[in-house]
Amino acid sequence: MKNIIFIVGPTATGKTELSFNLSKQIKAEIVSCDSMLVYREPKIITSKPPEKILKEIKHHFINIISVKDTYDVFQYYIEATKVISDLYLRRRPVVVCGGTGLYMKAILDGIFKGSSRNDKLRQNLEKEAKEKGNLSIYNKLKEIDPPAAEKISPNDTKRIIRALEVYYTTGIPISKKQKEKRGLWGKYPIKIFGLTMERKILYEKINKRTEEMFREGAVEEVKNLLEMPLSITAQKIIGISEIKGYLEGKYSLDYARNLMAKNTRNFAKRQFTWFKRDKRIQWIDASCKDKCFNYIIRNLE
Repeated sequence: MKNIIFIVGPTATGKTELSFNLSKQIKAEIVSCDSMLVYREPKIITSKPPEKILKEIKHHFINIISVKDTYDVFQYYIEATKVISDLYLRRRPVVVCGGTGLYMKAILDGIFKGSSRNDKLRQNLEKEAKEKGNLSIYNKLKEIDPPAAEKISPNDTKRIIRALEVYYTTGIPISKKQKEKRGLWGKYPIKIFGLTMERKILYEKINKRTEEMFREGAVEEVKNLLEMPLSITAQKIIGISEIKGYLEGKYSLDYARNLMAKNTRNFAKRQFTWFKRDKRIQWIDASCKDKCFNYIIRNLE
């Protein structure tokens, strides 16, 4: 198998099952591309693959750290590209599976080691943008890093602030730092398949899956998680804040379940938006599992 295969797309589209079946067929190892599966403790709210699947097929980047620890995209990029390269050079088929778009992009296109976050600086820049308008901070970026300013919209406050933060904390323009990026795209043969389906069907699947999570013990799982000092990244797992509100008596169990389903649907919508921007992805309707599987097999030949 000469290609490194990516199976990506929004949550609940069936990536886990498809990747497992594909990996069995081509005798591949799976590299998880999901920022929440790295944590050991949560299983239900992260829809972690069953133990049977994890034992039958070798998986990487699942259950590697505790929710007490922080794990970022740069760490993932360094470790994942090393694992994938090593497997490829040993002629071991690789299936990269997941829905974290930033992780996928890091593997494919690389990511530079940025400066550490400076909250005080960000707050000052946000305040300036709010009081004086975006052009105030955008003009600063044009002064210190014209190439970056050309690529960033004057209305994109978040990216302008990040570019200024990198310069003010490192002394190096972000446009120069970005040239340090090295990914696997162009280095190895890669095929990327994106799973999609009609929004109405997907949202129904998300609603049903959320109900199943609550039946399987999501509340008890979150209760146990909240007894630990959760890292900033772990706190972002969908289900924690929603169920926490119920445990604190702020609203009913039904409200918590509906809120979790709603936030998951919104997350899926954001995933669609992210992945649709990448023209390298071949999109497949995942409504019919067999057709989806056969399409990928045919396109690997």
